[in-house]
Amino acid sequence: MLDSLAGLLGGVRFGWRDVLDIAVVAFLIYQVLRLMRQTRAVQIALGGAILIGVYFGSQVATLRTANWIVRDMLGYIVFVAIVLFQSDIRRALSNLGRARFVRYLSRPATAEETIDEVVTAAAALARRRIGAIIVIERDIGLRNYIESGIPLDSAVTYDLLISLFQPDAPLHDGAVILQENRIAAAACFLPLTVNPRLTTEFGTRHRAAIGLTEECDAVALVVSEETGSVSLALDGQLERSLDTERLRSRLLVLMPRAERRPAYRRERPEYEM
Repeated sequence: MLDSLAGLLGGVRFGWRDVLDIAVVAFLIYQVLRLMRQTRAVQIALGGAILIGVYFGSQVATLRTANWIVRDMLGYIVFVAIVLFQSDIRRALSNLGRARFVRYLSRPATAEETIDEVVTAAAALARRRIGAIIVIERDIGLRNYIESGIPLDSAVTYDLLISLFQPDAPLHDGAVILQENRIAAAACFLPLTVNPRLTTEFGTRHRAAIGLTEECDAVALVVSEETGSVSLALDGQLERSLDTERLRSRLLVLMPRAERRPAYRRERPEYEM
């Protein structure tokens, strides 16, 4: 059997284009099946498969009337599929537009824009004395901590950051983690530092920021609920009482990939720490 199969494929030559073609088709089929999973599209697809089976079966059995009916129906199957699968097609195109590789083709938010939004939000929260902790991922990934929270995958805006930390908001407890200039998740749990030399005036947020930065190279921004001051944690050390300009300059230094290019800035209220 293996010899006959080898003889059958002996004259077939595979190049890199054939391998790429097979990989693309397999990926598309996988994505279609993934979108169809646990939806009504599965039953519709099974019905279509039965219809195609009837078509080929009628050809083999020479059932002319059945073959004629099914053959005429197949001409309209594309339009029927568009009507029946319109919501699934819309969802598939939406997921494709949010794919990671598509983001690189569009204009991404620059790190400088992200820093401006974070600094403005921190100033507003400090003015209102609303506690907050914002973590910015650098070279070491924070996937484990992101998975402990509620995934958002949202653009970084000061409006959203302020809303997340409102005392009556369901996600105000925990940290917000920024990844690739986007809000990856909120209400994330962070490890607390066990450093015995820390003063007792530090609360849970400050200890969590120090504990996280002891384990990785992330930057953690903390707004104190008691004093309204803004602190920055890095490498297990805490820089306290930073004003707006000092905070922005520190973040620009700590995020060297910030792009120095003019960007659209929408009007927003000014806050002072």
